[in-house]
Amino acid sequence: MGDRSLDRTDPGLQRLIGLIDREALPGLDIASEHPHHPIAVRRVPEPWVIVGAGNYAVVVSHPDYPRQVVKIYAPGRPGIEAEAEVYRRLGRHPAYSECHYYRPEGGYLILKRLSGMTLYECFRRGIPIPERVIEDIDEALGYARSRGLHPHDVHGKNVMMSDGRGVVVDVSDFLNPDPCTMWRDLKRAYKVLYRPWVRRISIPGWVLDSVRRGYRVFKRARPQR
Repeated sequence: MGDRSLDRTDPGLQRLIGLIDREALPGLDIASEHPHHPIAVRRVPEPWVIVGAGNYAVVVSHPDYPRQVVKIYAPGRPGIEAEAEVYRRLGRHPAYSECHYYRPEGGYLILKRLSGMTLYECFRRGIPIPERVIEDIDEALGYARSRGLHPHDVHGKNVMMSDGRGVVVDVSDFLNPDPCTMWRDLKRAYKVLYRPWVRRISIPGWVLDSVRRGYRVFKRARPQR
């Protein structure tokens, strides 16, 4: 398939595409070494900076384009066309990013940048998460279902608090029809365990990562409901 864009005549978008093709792709060295761990980033060309890294892709930005990010899939990893389709179905919604352009052959998407802090980082730094954030994410996932999607892999690193509101950062698995209870379980833990006296306590990253690994072992041993 060829290029996909909301507006190929946008000169700013065309300049960004040129920078990606000339700088980012040739100078980036990434590899997805394990499907359940973030990809290895060995080199990022200046002035590009890493915004985040998932299991299959890395997100980078250019200082001249603060409102966009570029999600680049690691070599050999599928999913870019499925992710672009998810964004097509979502359209415009305040809790989601938007896809301005994608190139299957190049393995990248240009997305609207979402600002804020992941719930994982909020827990780690002891930053209180208002209930409004949880309600926003819940509503956004319901909206996705109404568009024929299946919210999947929604956990603390894939959702974010932005100006006191909840947003969903990663939608790459929203075409996966398999049952997924990650968000339901996180929401339940928030309601049962996230007491006011806990909200300003910084939880070390190693504790959160241990909980995450233990959760995965538990869910593999227990059938989905």
